Amino acid sequence: MAGVLEGVRVIELTTMITGPLAGMLLADLGASVIKIENPEGGDPFRYFRGGLYGGHFISYNRNKRSLTLDLRSAKGKEIAFDLLRQADVLIDNFRNGVLDRLGLSDKVLSELNPRLIHASITGFGRDGPYANRPSYDAVAQALSGVMSQFLDPQAPKVAGPTVCDNITGFYAAYGILGALHERERTGKGKRVETSMMEATIAFAPDAFINHKRYNIPIGPLTRVAASQSYAFRCQDERLVAIHMSSQLKFWEGLLKALERPELNTHPDYDTREKRIANYQALTVELGKTFATRPRAEWVQRLEAQDVPYAPVHNVSEVFDDPQVQHLGTFYQVQHPKEGEVWGINSPVFFDGKRPGEIHPPPVLGEHTEQILGELGLGSEQIAELKAKKVV
Repeated sequence: MAGVLEGVRVIELTTMITGPLAGMLLADLGASVIKIENPEGGDPFRYFRGGLYGGHFISYNRNKRSLTLDLRSAKGKEIAFDLLRQADVLIDNFRNGVLDRLGLSDKVLSELNPRLIHASITGFGRDGPYANRPSYDAVAQALSGVMSQFLDPQAPKVAGPTVCDNITGFYAAYGILGALHERERTGKGKRVETSMMEATIAFAPDAFINHKRYNIPIGPLTRVAASQSYAFRCQDERLVAIHMSSQLKFWEGLLKALERPELNTHPDYDTREKRIANYQALTVELGKTFATRPRAEWVQRLEAQDVPYAPVHNVSEVFDDPQVQHLGTFYQVQHPKEGEVWGINSPVFFDGKRPGEIHPPPVLGEHTEQILGELGLGSEQIAELKAKKVV
């Protein structure tokens, strides 16, 4: 089926995660995305595991074409201008001032293409005391207050997947879609901005609102205590997670599954408010029972009582989960040079179908000649640009 963004042309001047993810989200929906890369190595994510086609790069760059281009050269800039005149969207995640130095200021872009939507992603915003600082995921997590909700302050240890990078990419794509919709009415482009710091704060608002409204001190256990979320080690050393939220029936179902009815009248746990206040003690108490049986048995018991639960999968176990296999969450495609490439399908369905055909991420400069040909350059001109290392 045709993608819902078919006909939308996107130019990506991005590296790492935030910008590439925004571009990939649009590409998944059918947009034509050209990723402009430095001829000398391209996106640094390409070589995180060695070579120029590593897993980090593959994760965020499917359904795109790669054009190598030296934007510091006059001819490279000219080619970029030609592409931008035809484009609908430009995405960049450079530090403030980089595009200006490359000759792609807001004024220049507006003159080139008044309909262009320019999405700019930064660490901390366009201006302000932190505007020129470098930022990566852990930096934004720390500044946004999110990291403090994961860390044990007595034994701090950063862990887990990227959070801020991914959140910011989604917010950027969200802003682009809004600007595209508005342009249908006005005919004019917009500058869309988001930052890793603000996107992360916005993505997890409840801690801030509850702190301001009720003066609640927020720490690593605040939300999980309120939502009654737990993870337990079973007799066979496997883990199971439950999340009961505010519904009384889930608490009562858990006690039936555990055969612990006495906890319902225990003076420390007989109301939801007490279970929140005594979350750590209740965790220990429930953990004693979970340790008496293997996980498979607890899974059956929790299922029978309709308690929200899941086995805690490691990454390798996710591939074999029955629901994951039923949905076809993962795909494999063949790249003509790199062979089999695994990926994760878009989780969005339109009328029961995923957005469209999957194309593997490009090798560096894979589509350079094709794209230059579309701009009207002949083989001799392209060969000359290659000789001069413009592309």
